[in-house]
Amino acid sequence: MTATPHRHFDDALAQLKDRLLQMSARAQDALDRSVRAVLARDTAAADLVLDEDSDIDSLEIEIEETVTNLLALHQPMARDLRLLLAALKISNDLERVGDHAVNISISAKRMTEGRMIAPEPELVEMGRLAREMLAAAIDAFVRGDADAARAVCRQDDQVDALHRSMFRILITHMAEDAHTIGAAMELFLVSRNLERVADLATNVGEDVVFLVEGKTIKHGVGRTP
Repeated sequence: MTATPHRHFDDALAQLKDRLLQMSARAQDALDRSVRAVLARDTAAADLVLDEDSDIDSLEIEIEETVTNLLALHQPMARDLRLLLAALKISNDLERVGDHAVNISISAKRMTEGRMIAPEPELVEMGRLAREMLAAAIDAFVRGDADAARAVCRQDDQVDALHRSMFRILITHMAEDAHTIGAAMELFLVSRNLERVADLATNVGEDVVFLVEGKTIKHGVGRTP
């Protein structure tokens, strides 16, 4: 007995989710390594992020092709359609996370060539929160958990506040010692990239709420049930 078209579609969706999980794991690993490269002046970790970015790009292309084929062959409706559109957007967001990890790694490599400023606790916390938000957002997608997705969105304000704090701290460093300007600017770029990763995790959370409830919560609208 051959499998029904619906069974084929369900199997394809399961494989699609698996690819998204793989892509998320790679993006999270890249983010972890890039932050470690900054904190520990670890150029080997930075180089690994740069070398493996193409793997994340390849997964995005594979997911795009899968979604396109499923849309063409099955013409899904309602929640299935929302799931495919969400998967497409999430894969793009994960690819951008990989790009931000690359940017952080480039800053890490440049920082080893000049005077160093000890990274502030705020930067360490930003890295932790951005990674945590990304993991929680993907988990919410896999489980179809709109409440967990909203919780991710609410965390974005914490990262924004830490980014503003980093800016004030780095301005103080530069004002007190002009020799720190180069290192301070690199740390600001790292902070900015981490803030953008948190924004991307928030995007994923918003997409999960739309997938589960059919509601748009962008720009802070409807983030609380």
